[in-house]
Amino acid sequence: ERDEDGAEDRHGGRLRFVVMETLQARCAISGGGPAGMMLGLILARAGLDVVVLEKHADFFRDFRGDTIHPSTVGVLGELGLREDFLGLPHTSIRTLDAVVDGTRLHPIDFGRLRPPDDFLVLAPQWDFLSFLADKAKAFPSFRLLMQAEATDLIRDGDRVTGVVAQTPDGEARIAAALAVGADGRHSTIRERAGFEVEDIGAPMDVLWLRLPRRPGDDDEVPLGRATAGAIFVQIPRGDYFQCGYVVPKGGADALKAKGLDAFKRSIETIAPAMQGRTDGLASWDDVKLLTVAVDRLKTWCAPGVLCIGDAAHAMSPIGGVGINLAVQDAVATANLLWEPLKSGSLALADLEAVQQRREWPTKATQAAQVFIQKRAIAPLLAGGTPRAPWPAKLVDRTPLLQGLTARLLGLGVRFEAVRSPAA
Repeated sequence: ERDEDGAEDRHGGRLRFVVMETLQARCAISGGGPAGMMLGLILARAGLDVVVLEKHADFFRDFRGDTIHPSTVGVLGELGLREDFLGLPHTSIRTLDAVVDGTRLHPIDFGRLRPPDDFLVLAPQWDFLSFLADKAKAFPSFRLLMQAEATDLIRDGDRVTGVVAQTPDGEARIAAALAVGADGRHSTIRERAGFEVEDIGAPMDVLWLRLPRRPGDDDEVPLGRATAGAIFVQIPRGDYFQCGYVVPKGGADALKAKGLDAFKRSIETIAPAMQGRTDGLASWDDVKLLTVAVDRLKTWCAPGVLCIGDAAHAMSPIGGVGINLAVQDAVATANLLWEPLKSGSLALADLEAVQQRREWPTKATQAAQVFIQKRAIAPLLAGGTPRAPWPAKLVDRTPLLQGLTARLLGLGVRFEAVRSPAA
């Protein structure tokens, strides 16, 4: 500000001059979700200047995904953070069970994986992101800007050279060799980069709500229950269950039209153990709609810009794999790009290598999700008789196959180990 001369404009108001400094970084990451925070942490660990932009004031929001798979716990172990993370409040489970029309199936047993990462962790995503942020801040080359939302890309000809962000203090510019879009399925970065999105589709949406846990409730509850016309998911979270009520795509309004009491009765019919626990649902404000999308970019990158995580591929909630694919994207990105970023030699071919590495696991996982959506979920939601698919029955009866399904779900189609150095 400059007012030492008492300068006034023609309206009699004092002039105010504000200069916004342009920040410099090797990598500017839009989005403080699992992909963005993990990538920022690993690159800063390798000694690279990183700026992460997070549009919210904190991470304390009711995220829909809480499943931290063995692959992600393994990555934390490679970073030396495993024990610290497991010191946070969490629930560990070794099996994923489902109840189909009264029959309990046991198709996945993480206990058959190699220790120590032979279980799945259920932890609030806000705790996970806050944990990553705290660990990343230990590195002097890491900067996290809260309430900073990416609004545009900076360009030099056909190359992206940074990110424009809106902050409480006005517009900020971050000049960077690489701009990363990790800002979710409604990514501003991918929209400004002009990347084309292929919509694969999903036949369902999910209504999320909380129901209380009681003393004596087992952590190893069936996570999914299915009856004709309805699917119900319950995830243990401390003193409550995070619950999902699956409805046909666009069917939330029709469900609400029947009234909140009818909705409560439906929950208690599907999950008898929830009898009396729905009383805490005072209004539809206690029920949040998640519009399910399954899509992916045809091209993930252009000179100076790359999308990863949900910005590159929105996943169905089937299997709860979204967080873990995002983390594996971040690990692969750091493995492939830390050296060219550090040397200043980053080229489009380096970015294309990330897509080549991660595109096949994405397609394979989405193909499995779409198969389950079409063959199991859509018929159920249409009122079909619930029957356990024969592959599920076979796995339920074959311990060896339970280990195979645990590996595919828990470690992913292509597991990514940390290869970047600790500076």
